[in-house]
Amino acid sequence: MRWGKRLVSSVAALAAITAASGTPAASETQHQAVRVESGWLRGSETPDYHLFQGIPYAAAPVGELRWRSPQPPVPWTGTRDATKPGARCAQLTPPQGNQEPSAEDCLFLNVTAPRHPGKYKPVVVWVHGGGFLNEAGSDYDARRMAVSGDVVVVTVNYRLGIFGLFTYPGLTGSGGFALEDQQAALRWVRRNISRFGGDPGNVTLAGESAGGKSACGHLASPSAAGLFHRVILMSAPCTGTVPAGAMFPGLDPFRQWMPTAQRQSDGVKVAKDLGCTDIVCLRGLTKEELLVKHNEFMSPTYGNAVLPQDPDAAIAAGRVHKVPVISGITKDEMTYAAMIFYDLNDNKRITREQYDVLLHTAFGDDSTRVAQQYPVDHYVSPSQAWVAVTTDVLFACPTAQRNKDLGAWSYEFAEPSPPMPGLSFPPGAPHASDLPYLFPEYGKPYNSLSDRMIRYWTTFARTGKPAGHDVWPRYPATISLTSTPGSPARVDLAATHNCGLWATIPQVRR
Repeated sequence: MRWGKRLVSSVAALAAITAASGTPAASETQHQAVRVESGWLRGSETPDYHLFQGIPYAAAPVGELRWRSPQPPVPWTGTRDATKPGARCAQLTPPQGNQEPSAEDCLFLNVTAPRHPGKYKPVVVWVHGGGFLNEAGSDYDARRMAVSGDVVVVTVNYRLGIFGLFTYPGLTGSGGFALEDQQAALRWVRRNISRFGGDPGNVTLAGESAGGKSACGHLASPSAAGLFHRVILMSAPCTGTVPAGAMFPGLDPFRQWMPTAQRQSDGVKVAKDLGCTDIVCLRGLTKEELLVKHNEFMSPTYGNAVLPQDPDAAIAAGRVHKVPVISGITKDEMTYAAMIFYDLNDNKRITREQYDVLLHTAFGDDSTRVAQQYPVDHYVSPSQAWVAVTTDVLFACPTAQRNKDLGAWSYEFAEPSPPMPGLSFPPGAPHASDLPYLFPEYGKPYNSLSDRMIRYWTTFARTGKPAGHDVWPRYPATISLTSTPGSPARVDLAATHNCGLWATIPQVRR
């Protein structure tokens, strides 16, 4: 499965569109010291919160530890400065070039704790998205969530791309190092979070996009037992089949989760391209030499120690950790793909003829039925018609089925975004457009929808039920998250996104 360089720049562009507001400058704060298992930390302190950044939760995965399970962090002497983020995990620099340097020594986490008095507080562990190729935990400003929700928030770095998901014959842990890192962070939380006022017996694992897919995997991972007590899946591509060309142009069809054995030949091919015939040689290459092939590995595999079973099959069969789940999507998930690959790609917008070709490539003989359900004339443009098709196929309907299987509290983020110049259709609520509401910039005016989302999510973390659960029953009820005052409206997720049709299309069946 070859993803191509365009995907890396596309994921980076999406991250730029939806970037969170970042962390506070150290000059705004005083200092606070906390002792964790590896030594003393000096973090930042304000009247409202404590913030500790760049905390090592595992040893640097470099040298002989490259492509090995995470090892315990190395203790330090004295007091470690925790007022600035640690290095981002190794990743390609985005085209806009406005990203901090990255490194393999990157297994850090950040803790934001409110200064509200009282007993130990619920903990939210946030796993960032970025297509398993970029981003970092420090990209997410958790101060508002921590302070207004009265929860301790932990944001996590984990190995990405070729460093976190590499597969190779005979390599123990192939395809699962990223998930192993996340579980190592959860174990660190269990051992240390009480020192920041967090309750290790009440941990919510939350993530969006690749982070949501990670959390989905942990639901089915035996080694994750007891590491979390609730889960929030946001726009998680973790169940179902992706038809040809539906996720990105030119991509062959694939399952969301692939067996490790199926990807090992890709590792052999990459090694050969890099002039190596074994892992010893590959471990001797520089970070820069490996980053040339970074985008060849962008999803965990199953059939390894951390993920012995296919999470999709496990969810369908009920072989998952029995914890409360919130799960949902944005209403127009795939708008970003049309923006990046068509509307922002040398102004090559989808034509009616191209739309028909895309449908036939993805759905073969069933493309006529799909075209009848999604006629171009019902949309602003062929691009938006394709957005509707791919949103329903890749996100909405797999999520609806998953929410049924998990008995989840189901939502659809439907707040319309302002039009973006140069596009042939309004962007609606694209993938990741919900993140600025959940992680708003601290100290700025508080949007009512942001307030509601944070209240839902943090009450869920506290009680296992979202705030307003009296008007938000479990699936098949689905609430629509918008800034409209009053109780949230309900939508029929399966009906709105034509899931009855997609259940009959062979290319997208589970």
